[in-house]
Amino acid sequence: MTTHDSLIVTLRPWLAALNRRRKRLWLGGFIMLLTLLSALGLLAVSGWFITATGMTGLLLAAGIAASLEVYIPGGAIRFFAVSRTVTRYIERIYNHDTVLRLLADLRTQMFGVLSELDGHSLAKRRASDWLNRLTADIDTLDSLYLRLMAPPAVALLAIMLLSGGVAIFVPRAGLLLGGVLLIGWLWLTLGQARLGMAASERHVHQLEALRSRTIEQLQGLAELEAYSGLDDHRRKLIAIEQQLQQDQRQLGHYAALGNALQAWLVSAATLMTLWLAALAWQAGSISGAVMVMLPMAVLAMNEALGALPASFTWLGATKGAAARLNQLDAKRVTYSASPTTPPQEAGTLTLDAVSVVYPGALQPALDTLSLSLAPGERLAVTGNSGSGKSTLAALISRQLAPTQGRILLGGIHLADWPEHELRQRVAVLTQHSELFDDSLAANLRVACPEADDDLLWQALENVDLGDWAKSLPKGLRTRVGEGGRQLSGGQARRVALARLYLRDPDLVLLDEPFAGVDSATAQRLAARLDAWLQQRSVIYLVHQRQRPSSRQGERYLPGISRQLALATH
Repeated sequence: MTTHDSLIVTLRPWLAALNRRRKRLWLGGFIMLLTLLSALGLLAVSGWFITATGMTGLLLAAGIAASLEVYIPGGAIRFFAVSRTVTRYIERIYNHDTVLRLLADLRTQMFGVLSELDGHSLAKRRASDWLNRLTADIDTLDSLYLRLMAPPAVALLAIMLLSGGVAIFVPRAGLLLGGVLLIGWLWLTLGQARLGMAASERHVHQLEALRSRTIEQLQGLAELEAYSGLDDHRRKLIAIEQQLQQDQRQLGHYAALGNALQAWLVSAATLMTLWLAALAWQAGSISGAVMVMLPMAVLAMNEALGALPASFTWLGATKGAAARLNQLDAKRVTYSASPTTPPQEAGTLTLDAVSVVYPGALQPALDTLSLSLAPGERLAVTGNSGSGKSTLAALISRQLAPTQGRILLGGIHLADWPEHELRQRVAVLTQHSELFDDSLAANLRVACPEADDDLLWQALENVDLGDWAKSLPKGLRTRVGEGGRQLSGGQARRVALARLYLRDPDLVLLDEPFAGVDSATAQRLAARLDAWLQQRSVIYLVHQRQRPSSRQGERYLPGISRQLALATH
């Protein structure tokens, strides 16, 4: 596969994403073209008018009768001056608004991709790396339309229009002008892209490495100092910085070369047009004013071609960002719906010799685990940290695919359950209370978007938060802060628990359901939860120290029919 083919394949998914807003893109390109044509018209008419005025003055000074219509060209100059200013302002506002919309589309699309990655893929990188993909890489793609698509297309169209306009007066000049500018356009786009492709693509990866290693050093400063690894870490960080500086310097030289070639190209094209127009004037085929108008119009191509060298020198950065995001999409786990309609109830859960091995792990997180959970049965899974309790929850909720073995729900392979059906039948209270920087009502409606306020209040009452929420000045509209920072740990846990009451699942997984809650409150919550869990299958994930078989465990986790202890590997 050639580099050109590789570039097209890499950018194809993102070009398809842009195509969803093609009407705005076409309109933005049209406004950009109007701005360029206004600049071209302003220079051309100004050159004609100044020359015509000077020649008329010379004729009058020589005693020769002459006249010049000044209102039409004067009005045209004012029109082009105003239209250039207005269209440029509109183009900047409109196209930047379009880019912001496109970035929102791309970021939403990639967030959806990240949410569908399984645990194996997520475990390969740090959270900062995923955030870098979602922010920095997506931001790099904003140049795709505003710098790499619209400007070269508008410039190419302007070359054709300008060459055709010059050819009307001087055919030879128009033909040569079109050839020279077209060759220059090819170099300023494809040539500059080829020059800077390797360095700019490498720059994206080096920049991510710099961010990651800087975060590592700040977060692990004490450990690095304690184990005498700080100097080595700094040397690696400096090496990355030096590589970045070298690439930036090289790309700066390439961009400067492109800018110099662009200025020389337009100057040479202007001089060529002037020379050929002067020959035509000597032959009497055009007037002196037209002779000056034509090269003046060519000067306007500086505006059309000026932005191309720098944009295409950095094309590799856009390609590199797109390639990294494409890798995420390729890792997405897709589940096909079973041709068999899922049963009305989830039914029996069966794990048959299931093993999970995380990338780079020395030991499996779960090793040939087998269990069966009948409808309405309650199972307590105990184990110390690292024994695989969270892995088990991820498997059953299909956030993680097993390395070996199979999982059946209601006699149907878990991978064959339709996504919507599975999310309706299985509910999980994870160990971490995931709250968003939004209102209390919005955080509850994550579980049930159509829930009305009465239902939300009932859910809060079930977790002993009703009186507290009513005491808030804004009630359900109170914002909980990023990650629930405005709430205490116990309150955040109970808000997450309240979400369960807004759903009607058949199978419920509860990972440390009363963590961060005092004993008296935990007893009240357990009694209400016990009533709600009637006729539902339940898996409690409990730390070994809590001992569900003890009197305290029976009080907090009632109705347990059996236990399963997971060993730490």
